[in-house]
Amino acid sequence: MKKNLACNRSLIPLLFWILFIVPAQMAWAWTEHPLVIHETLAALPEVRDAGQVKVENLDAFLMAEEKGLVALLESEEVWARQNLAWYKPLPNGLEFKATGNAKDIKQRFCHAIRINPHARFGLYLQFVPGADTGGKPGITPDRLTFLKDISEWKSTTFAKLKEGELVSPLDIVTTASDEPDFGLDIGLYEDNGTDFGKIYGFGKQPFGNPNLEYSSQGPFHMGYYHEAWIINALAGFVKKTYPEYRIHLYKTLSTYAFQTGHDYWGWRFMGIGLHYLMDLTLPYHTTLLPGVSNFRMRWINYFDLIGFGGPKADAIQLVSNRHTAIEKFQQVVLQEAYQAKNLDHQIFVVLRTQRDCPTWNDKVPRDLISRQSNALAGKTDRIIEETMPEHWVSDPTFELGTSTELDEVVAMIKQQGGEQAVDSLTVLLQEMLEPLPGYTCSYVRSILVK
Repeated sequence: MKKNLACNRSLIPLLFWILFIVPAQMAWAWTEHPLVIHETLAALPEVRDAGQVKVENLDAFLMAEEKGLVALLESEEVWARQNLAWYKPLPNGLEFKATGNAKDIKQRFCHAIRINPHARFGLYLQFVPGADTGGKPGITPDRLTFLKDISEWKSTTFAKLKEGELVSPLDIVTTASDEPDFGLDIGLYEDNGTDFGKIYGFGKQPFGNPNLEYSSQGPFHMGYYHEAWIINALAGFVKKTYPEYRIHLYKTLSTYAFQTGHDYWGWRFMGIGLHYLMDLTLPYHTTLLPGVSNFRMRWINYFDLIGFGGPKADAIQLVSNRHTAIEKFQQVVLQEAYQAKNLDHQIFVVLRTQRDCPTWNDKVPRDLISRQSNALAGKTDRIIEETMPEHWVSDPTFELGTSTELDEVVAMIKQQGGEQAVDSLTVLLQEMLEPLPGYTCSYVRSILVK
């Protein structure tokens, strides 16, 4: 027993190293969330058939509902403290207060819900490829986010909105589903080098490299709820994730916005909340090292402890490459399908097919969505290894994330394994995304049906 305990404890250096490096490269989930969620939302009558609503500036919503938001956010804090075991309470002094000061209303709101106060919350729409923009003036992504790396949106079409303009709820929710990746959860920890991170009370970043821009959002977009007991026992920091907190928060804000007649923000907060729900459908956001068994972790760690760190570095690089590869495949395949107006594409069919619409409860993200995703992790890793270009997924000296080959992902997969490889990966994506319509319906109706 003591021998086993010592062996298990020897995993700790490896786990710390894994949690420091991997999420730094993997803070994204689905690349361009609108590509995934648009067809699901378009198949929901509550969203598709809803009448157009007037665009409203965030400050206008906050000032109009300043007093009501005080009680609402107080109740949200109570919920989080009672229901989330690893939740770090909101520090005294950051509570939302009704001061009547319009100049700092956005900052007070951002501090109270602990998001990056530099988030721009611009008035805009994000379109899927080939969509009709209705002649709206374009806007570049650098006007919508403070982030330095905006390469993921290099081919995305954005349009500027004006306050009071009428827009469809489908377009609002689709657009907002990508908004958290514009920086809402960046820099929130005390070791991220931001002034607000030092006062938000989340402590030090539990995993990921705190010095890398996108890494700091990882704990808010990942849910490692179903790892082996030994990992949970020896690496408690793996539990310190917050997607449940965000999903519930934006559901609460969305419901309130609808109840008080601010439909634009009702739809927009709904879309933001759906982002975190969607993140949990990707196995790489619910599983530390897909394809790496606990036994292999111990073997890798043993060699690292005696001075051979190569196996550890190799394992982490390969997982990073495979994660990057499947996300890029998803992005390119769906972009091409939209451009070709191939709405009969098999992934779109899955995204429009709602098998059920379960009643929403607060345990759905942890007990259902992430559990299903985690269960697919081993299969996902195996299929990626079998179908992707060998040097991408089996050569640990190759860094896929910075390679120009990524833009040719489909062509290179065909070159490696033919159409059969593309078909296998497409079926894999279908399996990952199959539960999404049901959970989207559940989340949307929990907000709209009162």
